[in-house]
Amino acid sequence: MYAYIYSKDQRLTEIAAQLTYVHVESEECIIYKKNFTFSELERFAHQMVEGFTPFAGLQQKHRTSRNESIKALDFPFDSYRPGQRKLAGAVYKTILDEKSLFTKAPTGIGKTISTLFPAVKAIGEGHLNRIFYLTAKTITRTAAEDAVNRMQSSGLDLKSITITAKDKVCFKDKTICQKDYCEYANGYYDRINQSILDILSHEKAITREVLEKYSHKHRVCPFEFSIDLAYEMDAVICDYNYIFDPRVSLKRLLGEQKKNTALLIDEAHNLVDRGRDMFSASLNKRTFLQLKKDYKEKGSLVSEFAKQINAWFIALKKSKEGMCEFVLDALDSDLKTLLYSFVKACEGGLQTEFSEDLLDAYFNVKNFLKIAELLDDSYIIYGEQGKNDLYIKLFCINPAKLLQQMGKGYRAKILFSATLSPLSYYRDILGGQKEDYVQSLPSPFSREQTEVIIKPLSTRYRDRDRTKAAIVSFVQSLLEKRPGNYLIFFPSYQYMMTVYDLFKELDPETNTLLQSTGMIEEEREAFLEAFKPDQGETLLGFAVLGGIFSEGIDLIGNRLNGVVVLGVGLPQLCFEVNLIKDYFDKQGKNGYNYAYVYPGINKVLQAGGRLIRSENDRGTIALIDDRFLQKQYQQLLLEEWKERV
Repeated sequence: MYAYIYSKDQRLTEIAAQLTYVHVESEECIIYKKNFTFSELERFAHQMVEGFTPFAGLQQKHRTSRNESIKALDFPFDSYRPGQRKLAGAVYKTILDEKSLFTKAPTGIGKTISTLFPAVKAIGEGHLNRIFYLTAKTITRTAAEDAVNRMQSSGLDLKSITITAKDKVCFKDKTICQKDYCEYANGYYDRINQSILDILSHEKAITREVLEKYSHKHRVCPFEFSIDLAYEMDAVICDYNYIFDPRVSLKRLLGEQKKNTALLIDEAHNLVDRGRDMFSASLNKRTFLQLKKDYKEKGSLVSEFAKQINAWFIALKKSKEGMCEFVLDALDSDLKTLLYSFVKACEGGLQTEFSEDLLDAYFNVKNFLKIAELLDDSYIIYGEQGKNDLYIKLFCINPAKLLQQMGKGYRAKILFSATLSPLSYYRDILGGQKEDYVQSLPSPFSREQTEVIIKPLSTRYRDRDRTKAAIVSFVQSLLEKRPGNYLIFFPSYQYMMTVYDLFKELDPETNTLLQSTGMIEEEREAFLEAFKPDQGETLLGFAVLGGIFSEGIDLIGNRLNGVVVLGVGLPQLCFEVNLIKDYFDKQGKNGYNYAYVYPGINKVLQAGGRLIRSENDRGTIALIDDRFLQKQYQQLLLEEWKERV
């Protein structure tokens, strides 16, 4: 194609075209050279353009239809809820001004439609070409799908797709992307063009079910299909990592495309811990010891380099003898050299014999090396050792810089959550700038809908055994006075079990549910389905604060009559959280608040937010801990919860 363009520009009748392959390490070159006449090149160019024409025509026709439908689109509800118009207006202005917006939008405002609707309108006005709606959990993805579907049902001609994780959407028993194993990967690029044309010609909302249908029809990998489709969509609903994780982010979004794209970041409070996870990596000694044993008899380089890496860990273990945790000043260059050699050995080993353990180690080491390239003063390298293992971690303590870097170039970023409080903390740690817009909206619900009780009993670790009987007595009294469906949240699984056992001993008649570790999807659904409206008897569900039932669930109406929260949600004291505290202390911030208080109170606010989900809901929130009466915690509670004892 380049030869054709150059020949046409220079009016040449023939030209020599050369293709050169260079081996990155050995610098060995392989050269292919061929002479072409201009007429040969012209035929080739026309064939290429003709092949692209159906797709280009389809896209052009869609954009015209899309923009006309957006102009005719009205807000898809009869009226705006209190605060909803303000949020929508702030989102539209942020997109127009090419800024970022941090907004605390309480439950009930309708955050999903209030952010999507103005962003869609901005597409129709020519300010955007694409929206990414980013979420941390499946349930918020479903809410975004529902909002898009509601607008599409109102006449909006918008192409949308939901990206599902590879492991979940893969058709095979194991996620092995090799043509010899997977027929959906074998010949993928021979079939993908027709697959894209087919689905774009017939579908608007490409959900997981729709994607799987066309993937089976055309025999293409559903995950790779969804990634290829994402670049052609008007709206993409996906996990945070497709934008922010440097290891898996969508690499083909060019700078010019980013300038016409807005990021809508739902439940943005989750992006703090997710950011730390995405920008961190770890290695453990046990992996390399096992690989050394597994490949010893095969005379493989894998065994040799695994042996050397294991020896490096042994030397580190000896140098840190007697220390359970320790901080390293820098990443050892010798280890990096060994890891690069290990990666090369794995690539050779995987070509001759497939091993899932080796593949996992290969990707883990590659990820570790990629993160190692990002190391700066926002990282701490630390290690932990036990009796049988040792691991080191590249820990991103402050994700602000990298979140800002990965989000750079997009026209606008809208970060929103009901619990984005305090806003100054979230703007700081999520990479915000002084010029960013900030918005805090009041609850659309009346104070009278919620009865808030603060019970000043200590839930500190040292006091738990002493106060557990009083806590059970208080809960029994609450259920007796106000029967119904309740959720009670605990700061740890162990604490939950202690109180649960005592409650069942003293009150065996009350129906209870218990969150267990590692619940599968069917078990989670059964837990929630037990909360039926007006069932005539009390139900008490025991759950863990910050767990699967404390965020992102909707039990509307009489399905939930009360929420009890034990403690202020402080993370358990540990080496890593103390590293966060010390880091921010050195930055001149309040490290204890950054590491413990703010993440903890967010869990409390999220758990309490399960109660009032609509203007018709009524219920009781009981906060059990004397610290809730302290000035610091009173300031952090939702406005409608304050001073309600």
